[in-house]
This record gives sequence, C-alpha cells and structure tokens, in this order.
Amino acid sequence: MIPPRVSRLSLLVLCLLIFGCSAGKRSLEKGNYDQAVYKAVNRLQKDPDNRKALKTLDQAYSFAASDHLENIREAKLSSDVLRWETVIGEYQALNALADEIRRCPSCRTAIKLPGKYITEIAEAELNAATVRYARGLKLLEAKNRLSAKQAYYDFERADQLSQGFKDVVQKMDEAYWAAVIKVVVEPVKLSRGVYKYTNEYFQNKIYEYLENYERRSFIKFYTPKEARREDLIPDQVLSLNFDDFVVGQTYVKEKVEEVKRDSVKIGTSDGKDVYGTVKAKVSIFEKTISSAGLLDVVVTDWHTKNTLTQEKMQGTFVWQDKWGSFKGDERALSKEEKSLINKRESLPPPPQELFLEFTKPLYAQLTDKIRKFYARY
Repeated sequence: MIPPRVSRLSLLVLCLLIFGCSAGKRSLEKGNYDQAVYKAVNRLQKDPDNRKALKTLDQAYSFAASDHLENIREAKLSSDVLRWETVIGEYQALNALADEIRRCPSCRTAIKLPGKYITEIAEAELNAATVRYARGLKLLEAKNRLSAKQAYYDFERADQLSQGFKDVVQKMDEAYWAAVIKVVVEPVKLSRGVYKYTNEYFQNKIYEYLENYERRSFIKFYTPKEARREDLIPDQVLSLNFDDFVVGQTYVKEKVEEVKRDSVKIGTSDGKDVYGTVKAKVSIFEKTISSAGLLDVVVTDWHTKNTLTQEKMQGTFVWQDKWGSFKGDERALSKEEKSLINKRESLPPPPQELFLEFTKPLYAQLTDKIRKFYARY
C-alpha cells in the first residue's frame, strides 16, 4: 500500500504538470502566442517528453512568428514617423522566442530551429536613428526651449539606436544648452557670524542636492562666483534668506510630588515582619532647549524681475533633558522615578549643533520645494 504522504505528493506533482500544460494551452487558445511559447518551453525543460507541451509549442511558435512578421509588414507600410522602432520591437520579440527555444534541447528537436533577425534589426536601427536625428534637427530650428528639449531626447534616442551616429553627441550638447534653464543660487544669508560654519554646512548640503538634481534635468545651477567667471546671463535667481532664527531658548520646569507606598516592610517586632507606609517627596526637573528658524525662499525671473515663487519655511528642533531628586524613603519611589533620580543634568549640545538640527527639516522642505517647482521645466 502506498503511504498517504507519498500518494499526496505524487498527486501534487501530477497536478502541477497538468496545470503547466493546460496553462500554455490556455494562452494559445486566448491568442497569447508568445506567452504560450514561453510556458511550453518551461514545461519541456522540466519534462522533455511532454507531448501536449510539444504540440502547444509547435502551434504557438508558428502563430507567434506569423503575427510578428505581419506586424512588421504593416508597420513598414504605415505613416507613423517612428515606425522603424515598432519594427525593431517586433524583430526583438522574434529573436527572444528563438533564444528561448534554443536553450531547450527537446524543443530544438521537436520543431524547426527558428532563425534570428540580426541583419534586419541592424537595418531597422539605422533607419530609426536617421528618423530621430532628422526630427531633432527640425526641432532645433524652431529656436524655442520646449522644441530643443524634445530635440535632445530625439538625439539621445538616435545615439541609443546607433551609437556614434553622425555628429549626434554634438547635437545632444547643442540641444541641451538650448533647452536648459540657468539658475544662480545665492548663498544663504545669515546675520549672525557665530553660526557661519554651520551655515556653510547647510549651504553645501543644498549645493550637493542641486548638483545631483541637475544631472537628470534641464536645470543648471550656478553659484554667483561661477556665474561671474563664465560671464553668465541667468534665467532665474534662487534666493535663500533667514528672516529670523533663535538658537538655545531654554526652559526649565520643576514638578514636586508627594509619593507613598503601602505594605512595605519597615521592621520586625517579636520576630515578625512589620509592614507600613513609606513616603518621599520627589522633584522632577525637565529642561527644553528650543531652536527655530524661518527661511525665505524666492525664485525670481532675471529678465523681468518678477517673483516666480516664494515660500517661507519653518524649521524647529527641541532638545530635552529630564532628571530628579528626592527626600524621604527611596522605597516609596516607582521604577521610573528611581531612574530619574539616579540621572544627573546633562550638558546641552553646543549652539552650532542646535543650529544644524533645526536646519534639517528646512533642508527637507527646501529640496521638496525645488523638486516640485522645477518639475514643470
């Protein structure tokens, strides 16, 4: 007699095999011919003699190849300016099917090994690159920023399709500078010199973010020094000014409380433990040091002097410390109260560090503002 566990395992394997075959067949029946090929190949790699999978593969590949070739014929006859990229996609799909079949020994013997369309793809890529390049040149002639931006994408795509195509790299550079918005970022103004070092750290963090941002955008940020060196006429100016800030505003609060605990052993009498109530007076001190600042963020059009956007951002940081003392019987104290009386008043962070802490939420707000504002460009 077959053990129940083995019987169930065999049944599970059988179900998986049947499901795998039926899944490929269902894809075939629904007209998902590529998917049917992949599922049939997957099944045959696990079970090389599976007749149903072999039959599904033969039919599915025949239909898939026929459909892709028909799509290629229709694309070539269409008026779509980017039709060659459709042709490339269809040939690549055919090659992917051929590669999948080649990796399966039983598949190679079951059906005629499909050929690959290497030359055809190379020809289509050259045609597609030619179309993209020509469209990019025409867009550049429009002499406006949005057209130049699209021209950059066309030149970039042409280079992807046929690397080093004509002078496409030079044209990408030309389109980029025709599309880019040049922004001078003024240093964060600070009235109090004592925080100069920390303010420079905050400023450098902003510059670091802007440098990373411009790598994936059509926005180029400059320091005033860079703008002067390049004799640059900017499109916009980003100004950052602290309207107001306070560092180290200190508050100390004391809370005094009488505490007691019942049923505490307080001694012995005639050899027996004596229980009673113990009391203590607890003083809890809480110190908070608040630091806050208001950053004014303004983007101005250099040519018209109009304000394009302005926002005041609030940054706050609160440092806290807590400790305590008591008089009376320590046994009256709770666990939390004992931990506080064993603690001594901590030294607060230095002012530079407090300044830095309240600029952290400002940095998050500022970078989010920049990202959203320049997304429109």
